[in-house]
Amino acid sequence: MKKTIAVVMLMITVNLFATNGDNMIGVTPSSSALGGTGVGAGVGATDQIFRNPAFLINYQGFNMSFGAVLFFPEVKGRYYDIQHGDSGMIKSKADTFMVPEIGITYQINEKLAFGLGAFGVSGMGVDYRNRDPRLSNMNTNFQFMRTIAALSYKINENWSIGAGIDLAWGSLDIGTYFQDVNSGTPYEAGGGVSQSFGCGGQFGIAFQKENISIGILYQTSIPMNYDDVLDTNNDGVFEKMKLEQPDELAGGFGYTLENWRILFDIRWIGWEKTDGYGDFNWKDQTVYALGVEYSLNSKTILKLGYNYAKTPIRSKENTDVLNHNNHIPELASSFSNFAVDWFNLIGFPAISESHYSLGITYRFNKTFGIDFGFVYSPAKRIKVIAVNNIAEVEASNKQYSFAFGLKWHF
Repeated sequence: MKKTIAVVMLMITVNLFATNGDNMIGVTPSSSALGGTGVGAGVGATDQIFRNPAFLINYQGFNMSFGAVLFFPEVKGRYYDIQHGDSGMIKSKADTFMVPEIGITYQINEKLAFGLGAFGVSGMGVDYRNRDPRLSNMNTNFQFMRTIAALSYKINENWSIGAGIDLAWGSLDIGTYFQDVNSGTPYEAGGGVSQSFGCGGQFGIAFQKENISIGILYQTSIPMNYDDVLDTNNDGVFEKMKLEQPDELAGGFGYTLENWRILFDIRWIGWEKTDGYGDFNWKDQTVYALGVEYSLNSKTILKLGYNYAKTPIRSKENTDVLNHNNHIPELASSFSNFAVDWFNLIGFPAISESHYSLGITYRFNKTFGIDFGFVYSPAKRIKVIAVNNIAEVEASNKQYSFAFGLKWHF
């Protein structure tokens, strides 16, 4: 049964490159174009399944959407030490990714609405194979998807609530060379693709009155365990890795004035206390998202957005390389602070901070419409320098993404 589910998941999501840590700022063209907003105001029926199901009750009848996001990251890595010299900035070969999204919603009656959606919401990947031996042939591929069933209930004229069950599927593949602790000889440490399943949930509240709306959302963490990922001590046994998706707490508001609408969300992402991300010293993030809509006419809506969150991986100096005091659960070996930073920046450089977005929605008629969105994240560089400048590791990440979607209303 699990194999069947995994095949279905693979048909729906492909490796992607994300932005707030390794989370996408939005799951459809509409939310992406508006900077990833949607907690404090509705931005689309499918978006609300994921962003805040309390607003689902606003979407009458039957709604269906299908779309995809195309990512074009430009990721570079660099390593230097006094023994092997400087690799220079090497470009990752993993530079084109796609992730589809699909959702349906149905207003059962005036007080109750239902939504079901499948979204690729997190992930990343690099490929430095055959580029420079100082990057250890690092190639990674992480994918995380949520299938969400949600309900929205209208309490009264102003208040509504929503809740969802999140069924999660993840895939993790880490390919790299480690150095044998005894002989010093490099060996292939990756164990191949590992899949995991998990379950979580979310709960949202919405308030709406005249031209103002306010929303709050809490999304639980989802523990995930990936078997046979790495052999860290060259004993022939591949160890498993815990990589828990963090919980999130978000709030926001929306304000409408004639043809204009302004949306603003604040989201907290709890990387620090999760298994996996916390063990690799990721920092919590506070995400600020701003979106502006202008209704040009009854058919056309123009959109702008901005999204910012300080990277969970930070630049450092005088980082320890000798004391292996980082004990990662389930892994046989321990790692120095510098080794953990090297793994983050070369294998999982989730360091993007600012994102600028724009988009358009066009309704051909009452039944059919299209969405387009574009997001640009300028290059961000993070460098970690070892004590006494004996080694350095550096990463750069720049991203473009184009999103398109088709939507129907009946």
